[in-house]
Amino acid sequence: MTSIFQRALGADFARLHPQLQRRFGVSVTGGQACVGTGVMEHVWHAGFTRPFLALGGTRNILVPAQGRQVPFTIENYPYVDTYGRETVSFVRTFDLPGRPRRFDAQMVHDPAKGIVDYLGSHQHLAVDLDFQVDERGGLVIRSGGFRFHEGRLSCRLPALMTGTAVVRESYDDEAGEFRIGVTVSHPRLGPMFGYWGAFQVHYVDVAEHGVPATVMPRREEVRR
Repeated sequence: MTSIFQRALGADFARLHPQLQRRFGVSVTGGQACVGTGVMEHVWHAGFTRPFLALGGTRNILVPAQGRQVPFTIENYPYVDTYGRETVSFVRTFDLPGRPRRFDAQMVHDPAKGIVDYLGSHQHLAVDLDFQVDERGGLVIRSGGFRFHEGRLSCRLPALMTGTAVVRESYDDEAGEFRIGVTVSHPRLGPMFGYWGAFQVHYVDVAEHGVPATVMPRREEVRR
């Protein structure tokens, strides 16, 4: 079985840089996870976002802190969740002054929607994602609509309450490392949050080492 990202991109997956093909080719049947470590040159946010980031930070959604030259880890483990869906963890840890901050997400393949990204330790937010390959073999991910799920409450959030995230990932052959840039922007207020930097990766044998409990969400959400 192909990875969830191969299914999302279809034939375009072959246009990715070979290192990106390997990184986003991790799957349950492939038996490997991808763990990256590096430095984010800048983690930033707009001042007006601080109360929202502080609230989201209690559930590992975005990062309510700023810094430069921030040590960074990203853990991408493929597994099957309790609802039988193939999932890949995107657990990012930023070693910011004071204490480390986490930004958790779990990407799930949905036959009807493609890839749905569940954000946070309790998967309160579900986001549709669009995947594209750029002219240089880099990967561009854009967020679509957001849904909020908590208890009996389940609703779509209006665009003015959220924003649009754009993730650009590429591979630098000369430096031998991945480059990443993330920007979240509001349709009226402009840039809200982001980070950029570089990292290197190593691959982990999941059959031998298993999926760490630390990358699993505390609660899984079946609603999309």
